[in-house]
Amino acid sequence: MTEIDDCIIVGAGPAGLTAAIYLARFHLRIRLFDNGSSRAALIPRTNNHAGYPEGIPGVELLRLMRRQAERFGAVREDAHVDAIVPVDGGFDVQVGGRHLRARTVLLATGVINNRPDMPQDAHDAALARGLIRYCPICDGYEVTDKRVGVIGTSDHGMREALFLRGYSKHVTLVAPGASHDLNNACRAELKAAGIEQLDGPCTPITVDSDTISVATSEGERVFDSIYPALGSVIRSELAIAAGAQASEDGCLEVDAHQRTSVTGLFAAGDVVKGLDQISHAMGEAGVAATTIRNALDEASPLRR
Repeated sequence: MTEIDDCIIVGAGPAGLTAAIYLARFHLRIRLFDNGSSRAALIPRTNNHAGYPEGIPGVELLRLMRRQAERFGAVREDAHVDAIVPVDGGFDVQVGGRHLRARTVLLATGVINNRPDMPQDAHDAALARGLIRYCPICDGYEVTDKRVGVIGTSDHGMREALFLRGYSKHVTLVAPGASHDLNNACRAELKAAGIEQLDGPCTPITVDSDTISVATSEGERVFDSIYPALGSVIRSELAIAAGAQASEDGCLEVDAHQRTSVTGLFAAGDVVKGLDQISHAMGEAGVAATTIRNALDEASPLRR
């Protein structure tokens, strides 16, 4: 007879690992699938995560969280989940030809940042050195009074540039293509904040020892850091295929207890619309895990 897990967690970033810690400590049978693509692993050092006064690299934070989850019996597999199919009594989770059964599923698959046009190895090296940054809320402090370039346009690019203006007066908004898509109101607001607006082409992007340069309509501009404000891809396709409702941009819609529109299917972290922060993802995961535990107990009292 096929064993049924109490919960299968898809995604092993801060949300998935927090949920794994909670659920394992609830003495539930869980399984965690990790395809190794958490955005947290790309963080050179996070300095706004409470409890780490000197900051902590993202890979180290994930390592410690995995160790903690496994200490309490969480089973983690390096694998990609192909499908989540609702069935009587739970879900059929399909992984590399295997069919696994679970009473509940928690999706914590996060998002993928849209990257600027540059070679992968050059991008990753610049990211590791803080020359490319993706989260002004996370690390805007680190660019205080520095030369900051924002690659983006329209309302999204404008808002990111204005946010960073709170850290430095040296902010430039560069169009990702040949020209900006900014209405008069956006241009006026940027001008009032002292933010320079330059058209592209925005390629090539070149990296020096301590700076990063971007091609603009007025020649090459040199920055201490650039922020690509190019949006992201929400990795919600598994839940949507299972019938879960999502926003127009693909973020999963959940209630106050992280329940999606599909009974027994939960979501936490950046795949849900909200503040894309480690602390926020962990909080959502704690809520989801506790709700899962209580729902399972209501269906069949948990006793040891």
